[in-house]
Amino acid sequence: MTTVRKASNYIPKTPEHIECNIEKTLDVLGGKWAFLVIRELFGGTLRFGELQRRIPQVSPRALTSTLRHLEEKGVLERTVYPTVPVTVEYTLTPKGMDLHVICHEMKVWAARWT
Repeated sequence: MTTVRKASNYIPKTPEHIECNIEKTLDVLGGKWAFLVIRELFGGTLRFGELQRRIPQVSPRALTSTLRHLEEKGVLERTVYPTVPVTVEYTLTPKGMDLHVICHEMKVWAARWT
């Protein structure tokens, strides 16, 4: 049996008023590895091992923790296939894809200032 979790197709409207509350964004993005995981998933669905090879600095434990956190926050979806061994794939949700602008601006900033 395949366990599939799909995010809703709901896309929120652009807010009329934006609170100055960066903490909410930082809470969703979590720790040290979140942006690197998100960056890799912009290219499409990946399995755990593929993510680990693309981000060799991250330990399996830290990667697992980051993936769980991002799933809980609705940034990515985890799909489990009943194979032997079990195959698990990770895909960005619309909420996760919406972070592309933020990641791009961070790249621009780094290119300019580092």
